[in-house]
Amino acid sequence: MKTPLIIGSRGSRLALWQAESIKAAIETLDAQALEVRIQIIKTSGDVMKDAPLAMIGGKGVFTKEIEEALLDGRIDLAVHSLKDLPTTLPLGLFIAAITKREDARDALVLRAGGASLEHPSIMRLPEGTVIGTSSLRRLAQLKRLRRHDLAIKDLRGNVDTRLRKLDEGHYDALILAAAGLRRLGFADRISAPLPTSEMLPAVGQGALAIETRDDDRSLIDLLAPLDHARTRAACTAERALLRALGGGCQLPIAAHAVVDEGHLRIEGLVAGLSGDHIIRDTHEGKASDAARAGETLATRLLERGADSLLSGLTT
Repeated sequence: MKTPLIIGSRGSRLALWQAESIKAAIETLDAQALEVRIQIIKTSGDVMKDAPLAMIGGKGVFTKEIEEALLDGRIDLAVHSLKDLPTTLPLGLFIAAITKREDARDALVLRAGGASLEHPSIMRLPEGTVIGTSSLRRLAQLKRLRRHDLAIKDLRGNVDTRLRKLDEGHYDALILAAAGLRRLGFADRISAPLPTSEMLPAVGQGALAIETRDDDRSLIDLLAPLDHARTRAACTAERALLRALGGGCQLPIAAHAVVDEGHLRIEGLVAGLSGDHIIRDTHEGKASDAARAGETLATRLLERGADSLLSGLTT
């Protein structure tokens, strides 16, 4: 008789794609002994889908109910977009694996049938372009790049809904995570991937986390082959930076780390909401000491004035 293994997931098309990909990966590890299924769990972020994220609070808004189901034993593991997962986990939970990262960059998406641009980029968008995003991180960087000559409009909903609203003419362009577009088969909608020099991504963007109970040693051991060492190190540095900066605030914070042959380079950013004040820096260290690299960069950002931005003294 096969052992049941229940994966908890949000119900959006992207979340289910992610859960199905992990289900398939687990089945390659031990298909004969396991019966893996997915259980959909609604989160606060799903229920309050029309409210701006800044109003309902970003910390755990897409993970809290799933983690509660994990803690009380209704599910055995959870699959998250790592960027949604708070940097401090509830007592008793553990990130058993972080899978190989997809493209971590943001992407510019133009309306189908709208005005075409040769070599599309944020800098080439016409003045007054209506661009949709729900992210304060993206908003601040957009304002920094274009000095307030774009019309930035709040946008919620899953990827399909956002693209539909774009093509119906509610927006001229969107900024979305390239990873989500690629995973859902919308790579052809990417008008231009945005270089990290222009749009630094969210912490953990493009990576998937598999969360378990920390005492479920047999499951943790089973999932170990799914953990991607370079992605784990890069995301550990990014999450350490976010944690050291306070993590739960609603001000724009971004980070991106790259690991190559044991060497880690992390870039971080803290911004005021208006985009007029941005503090950005980099740090290099060892992949084996990833958390320290993130913490060191956070300290440097704080010393340069990020503490004032984070306390809301400057906008």
